[in-house]
Amino acid sequence: MIQLSKRLKAVADFVTPGKRVADVGTDHGYVPIYLVQSGRTQYALAMDVNKGPLGHAKDNIIKYKLQNHIETRLSNGLREYNKGEAESVVIAGMGGNLMVQILSEAHDKWKADTELVLSPHSETELVRRYLVENNMTIKDESMLIDEGKFYVIMRAVSGRSDYESDVHFRYGKLLLERKDSVLKRYLDRELSKKNLIEDSLKKSASETANDRLRELEEEKKVLSDALSYYE
Repeated sequence: MIQLSKRLKAVADFVTPGKRVADVGTDHGYVPIYLVQSGRTQYALAMDVNKGPLGHAKDNIIKYKLQNHIETRLSNGLREYNKGEAESVVIAGMGGNLMVQILSEAHDKWKADTELVLSPHSETELVRRYLVENNMTIKDESMLIDEGKFYVIMRAVSGRSDYESDVHFRYGKLLLERKDSVLKRYLDRELSKKNLIEDSLKKSASETANDRLRELEEEKKVLSDALSYYE
């Protein structure tokens, strides 16, 4: 059995068992290989925009003798993906802005039962807003720490969402409602960082510093709104 990092295993475990999978930005093909080996899927499509990583994925697929279960395809995002090829689309290992671009280009390729398993490295708020604004509902969400970094993973399906405030989009409605312990650590860390920046800026009398202080106050307010879920 292939060994995955804590982050990649968490991403793979978000895939609903039995669904055919398309892994976008597959890199070395680790997630599709794990999904087949673990019996979570019988078929996976491993896609990457770069020939080098895709070549490594092919080598790994051959190494584990999974050529009959995993297909590789050179593709910029989901451009070479055909509607209905998979029921679970996995996108991880990139920023939220790029992820939204990829999703936007492929919005007409989803079927009614398509699920999206997404793990943006940054700009998670953009991803949540895109999903909600495009009639996708976030059915599950998790947060973890791997090698000192915080990561979010979400599973979205077709449906309406009742996200009501900025704090829901920024930090995740489900995570807040569950009082997620990892999110709490993240929020505490962010508040401490902003307090340190605020203390430093207060020593400056420049207009730029004053502008940033006003921004910090708004940012701290949203953080406080998020932390209120834990009271």
